[in-house]
Amino acid sequence: MRILFGSDTFYPNVNGASYFTQRLAAGLRENGDDVHVICPSQSMRSNVIERDRVLIHGVTSMSTPLYAALRFSPPPFIYNQVFNAVKRIKPDVIHIQDHFFIGRALTRVARKLDIPILATNHFVPENVTAQLQFLTEKQRRVLDKWIWRDLKVVYNRVEMITTPTSVGARILKDKGIIGAVPAVSCGVDLSRFNTYQNGKVFRDAYKILPLPTYMYVGRLDKEKHVDELIKALPLVRREVDAQFIVVGSGKLRAQLVELAKRENVSDNVIFTGFVPDDDLPKAYAACDVFCNAGTAELQSIATLEAMATGKPVVAANAMALPILVHDGVNGYVFQPGDIETLANQLIALLIDRSKRKLMGQESLKIVATHRIENTLSSYRELYMAVIKSWGLPRVSSYDTIGRYLRISNSSPTAA
Repeated sequence: MRILFGSDTFYPNVNGASYFTQRLAAGLRENGDDVHVICPSQSMRSNVIERDRVLIHGVTSMSTPLYAALRFSPPPFIYNQVFNAVKRIKPDVIHIQDHFFIGRALTRVARKLDIPILATNHFVPENVTAQLQFLTEKQRRVLDKWIWRDLKVVYNRVEMITTPTSVGARILKDKGIIGAVPAVSCGVDLSRFNTYQNGKVFRDAYKILPLPTYMYVGRLDKEKHVDELIKALPLVRREVDAQFIVVGSGKLRAQLVELAKRENVSDNVIFTGFVPDDDLPKAYAACDVFCNAGTAELQSIATLEAMATGKPVVAANAMALPILVHDGVNGYVFQPGDIETLANQLIALLIDRSKRKLMGQESLKIVATHRIENTLSSYRELYMAVIKSWGLPRVSSYDTIGRYLRISNSSPTAA
């Protein structure tokens, strides 16, 4: 098939939606499909580049005012560029990753050019509202409601929406999405992450001491609540000489560095900054416990990768994280904001090597159902279902997709 992805965030952006799209596109290309991506360019000029044998069609963009690391393509420039790119590419199917500028434009273009289209949702309003700290609670609720309504307007124009977990699917249905919403895991390449990686390589590279270690990997933004992981460290250190490694970048880094100083643990919190994707297996191998305090996770690729490295996980009991972290089995979950419980859970694992090993083995068992090969085959099946149903009346289209998924030999990987 010739598959076109559309996303407002792609390489070199560092976030879950970008990584998911990059890996799905590269995997489908490796399996023989002709894959293209439309996304914001890194300048005010459009361009076409090739990466991992995937053609990336960059449209005119500018920096996002509230988040300089992200770029967006505003409406005055975008529609004609997207329309002309799609006419050149002639895809069999379009797969959008969001409902923003490029996703919105592609839904219009797909209708005009009679091309099947589906979407994946990686987004919840907290991804935006958490950054707007000047809002009152009432304003936040109003904005949250408006964002969901806007998302529904765009996504109800496509034939099918996927989301990484059943939690995300339930949320979309509750917000008024019609039609099929299968849950398909983002997936993880298990061959890249294993318990035999040498963590010493990463420790030596960043001058990290061989102490009991917990780690976070990801963006340093408000909804990730990395501050809670830092605040837990003084409590942890009352029982064990531990350290916390923060892998990633984001606009809150300076604030988090200052927080570590105020908590008197700055010598025990290591900020590595951005670590390239190729080096992430070594990073996970350098920790004893992985942590995720995020409250807006529709799945969490980083948590999948840590589990695939055989690590126990301590995570917030929020959104979809409990689907991956089974309390008392492959780690523990804590209520968001409960620093004392978080610290006690970390202590229990950091002082007990045998417990870490047993829970790490359980992580490997759980993550085995999320292998990237399942994700790739599931999406190919979904593309075929959407193509098969294209052109039918809307209700008949949903029925056809549902029947196709039920009788398929390779049903989507529900998470």
